[in-house]
Amino acid sequence: MKIIVSGGGTGGHIYPAITIIRALKKQINDLEVLYVGTSTGLEADIVPKEGLPFKTVDLQGFKRSLSPVNIVRFFKAIGGVFKAAGIVRSYKPDVVIGTGGYVCGPILMAASLMGIPTLIQEQNVVPGITNKILSHFVSRIATGAIEANKFFPQDKVIFTGNPIRDEVVNTEKMPGYEAFGLDPAKKTVLVSGGSRGARSINRAMVGVLKHFAGSKTVQILHATGKAENGDIMNRIAEAGVNLQQYDNLKVVPYLYDMPQAMTIADLAVFRAGATGLAELTAKGIPAVLVPYPYAAENHQEFNARAIEKAGAARVILNQDLNSDILISVIEQLLGNDKLLKEMAEASQSIGRPEAADTIGEIIIQLAKKN
Repeated sequence: MKIIVSGGGTGGHIYPAITIIRALKKQINDLEVLYVGTSTGLEADIVPKEGLPFKTVDLQGFKRSLSPVNIVRFFKAIGGVFKAAGIVRSYKPDVVIGTGGYVCGPILMAASLMGIPTLIQEQNVVPGITNKILSHFVSRIATGAIEANKFFPQDKVIFTGNPIRDEVVNTEKMPGYEAFGLDPAKKTVLVSGGSRGARSINRAMVGVLKHFAGSKTVQILHATGKAENGDIMNRIAEAGVNLQQYDNLKVVPYLYDMPQAMTIADLAVFRAGATGLAELTAKGIPAVLVPYPYAAENHQEFNARAIEKAGAARVILNQDLNSDILISVIEQLLGNDKLLKEMAEASQSIGRPEAADTIGEIIIQLAKKN
């Protein structure tokens, strides 16, 4: 079985694609994969490290305002469509899968017009314009959130949940405390704004770290993001907090083992990207969510509100976030074991740890019909 997988730009599009590929490899012995992305996105670095064949189509999104840049990007897009069609025609895949990003458009469109089965994996509660258009051409749409189904043709859409890495589900708890030098007797707050960090969360956390410094019951593991780390470490020092004096505070630029960190988390403070939320709910972790306000279609707030509605999270909008509010919410949640347990159960009830395998089965059925 031969497949083309396309997803680019951000980790939120790339990691679900890789997870689907891994799930398919467990189900199919003779799987052949070609990954198509852009030369400038994160996929150009991540995908070759996975040992996957990789080809590029150079595309960029158009600016929403009138701009001469759009003229250049238009002609690039035309060339990209022809190149995408050539890749599909020469590779002759049994199925083509798209997980998001501009590069998916021409690849999925070309495959659909050639009569090749196609699948979109939509991660967000509110899909972007590209996937809304593609939904009329592709064979199946696998949604990460049930709320997204209403935006797609009902005879094609299937709610599967978002694919997550096996290690998120299978990692054990005690090695996590040892790995991060934390205390199993204390409640752990895991804080992350994503791989690049979130300035608003980081700056609010300065006051939070000062408040909980030396706490006998609460410990904090805070990933600032590499780009933000220097600034935040300076701000923490200026606030009079010497991190080396407090073994309940761990501040790092990046968590290379996020699944291990999630295993020990009693509460998470996160952005509301679809992949992060899928992992939190698969582990049943209550969350304080601060949606990124500039995400396309404001999809992060919609993602966050869906988790909040299920009873698994509290939402603080970016413009409302400050140290005092965050301290208040953290203390309220950690101080109420019954509420925290109810939120954890609500989170786990909406998690879909089997999503990647389910999507893999749909792809295999599509290939059989080809």
